[in-house]
Amino acid sequence: MKISKLNKHTILKGGTILDPKNKIKKKGDIYIKDGKIKSLFNVDAPKTATVINCEGLIITHGFMDIHVHFREPGREDKETLDSGSMAALKGGFTRVCVMPNTDPPLDSPESMRYILDRADECPIYIHPIGSISKGQEGKELTEMGEMIAEGAVAFSDDGLPVENSRVMRNALEYANMFGVPIINHAEDLCLKEDGVMHEGNISTQLGLKSSPGLTESNMIHRDLELAYLTNSSLHIPHVSSSRSIEHIRVMKRKNNDITVEVTPHHLFFTDEDLTDFDTNLKVAPPIRSNSDRKALINAVKDGTINCIATDHAPHTSEEKEKTFDLAPFGMIGLESCFGVVNKVLVKENKMKLNELIQLLTCNPRKILGFNHDLFKPGVEAEIAVIDANKKWVFSENDISSKSKNSPFIGKEMNGKIVFTIAKGHLSKIE
Repeated sequence: MKISKLNKHTILKGGTILDPKNKIKKKGDIYIKDGKIKSLFNVDAPKTATVINCEGLIITHGFMDIHVHFREPGREDKETLDSGSMAALKGGFTRVCVMPNTDPPLDSPESMRYILDRADECPIYIHPIGSISKGQEGKELTEMGEMIAEGAVAFSDDGLPVENSRVMRNALEYANMFGVPIINHAEDLCLKEDGVMHEGNISTQLGLKSSPGLTESNMIHRDLELAYLTNSSLHIPHVSSSRSIEHIRVMKRKNNDITVEVTPHHLFFTDEDLTDFDTNLKVAPPIRSNSDRKALINAVKDGTINCIATDHAPHTSEEKEKTFDLAPFGMIGLESCFGVVNKVLVKENKMKLNELIQLLTCNPRKILGFNHDLFKPGVEAEIAVIDANKKWVFSENDISSKSKNSPFIGKEMNGKIVFTIAKGHLSKIE
């Protein structure tokens, strides 16, 4: 990947402009002046402007991921804000939100300031999600108001659920005062016990301890009821089971402030893919059955699921080389995201490309209250340029993350990022 500063005058020429906010898909040019959108379609730029040929390509908003783990502070051997930014740019992401399960956790105003100060040095926009509870222990709420004042955009103990229902209720009520969502990692740990994969025929065949879909749906049902009781905003991360989708559909009719994300890996893999004990497929919640996968795809298509998030979770090769029961949960996913979801949703399940782009751009921004009208004159350029039809095989060379724990290595992708523009710089994906 080659990153260079945008010239004062830059034209993206001859591509198809896909504006997901205003539902426009039309061939034309975009003129960028001083890093900001100047004009679209019929542009009038100086002859000295740098021209970037986008013939045959899609020009759209830069993607936003509301669920990543960049491991800084504490585990910089796995990922840093800098290396995570590189992975994001390679995947077309110009903006991400980092989860708080770092070492120490992001549970104070000082930790919010640390992330934002470091983010200023990075080539993408990075926003901190603060811990719901102090030390992520699920007992005492953090100083949410002070953390919001320092830049927190939401609250989560991700990696761990808030098991105490009273604490969860208080968190929802308190966060609601500030207009930000609570994001709860939905796993009932009593039901999960030490399960490492989905409970079903495959787990029995493999002899691995398992976790039923009820582990997730039970916790989601509780959270949905609490959000309804408190009239609060709840965002449900990495939904994985068909039963969870059933609960969500019912409660979304009663509470407009319920939003949901799904990961590319839960849309792509099933538990049958674990038969070779690939630890890169060990994730929480686990990869589930094909019927669950189909339910997720349908939920994306009918609008029950609001956005795509990668849950990018780097781990070292030494950690992932352990036996399946001992290896940590998690996989990376920023670099492979578009190639996966475009293949599964658009190419295989006939979803419209503009609908997929909304799941990666407008919708996550709306969930957190960010501007999502990015193709408006005067707005800073956050742009992804895509070859939506390119077939390619994902390899380790395509990974910019410090960690390489991707189960997509060797898998055929459909659709590839060509350029990413953020913070006045152009990243050419090679």
